[in-house]
Amino acid sequence: MAETTEIWVERIRRIHGASGDPSGDMEVRELVHEVYETAQKDLDVQRADAEFEREE
Repeated sequence: MAETTEIWVERIRRIHGASGDPSGDMEVRELVHEVYETAQKDLDVQRADAEFEREE
């Protein structure tokens, strides 16, 4: 998890340096999309684990 966090931190640092730049805007959109997808996948895993526990 820490490695993933560092990747996000580096991307945000790059975005921060590119404020007002149209390519920076696209980078922000991609970042938000990836964060959302990652969060959804994490929630899916948690839900699956909880469902498995209930069935046991």
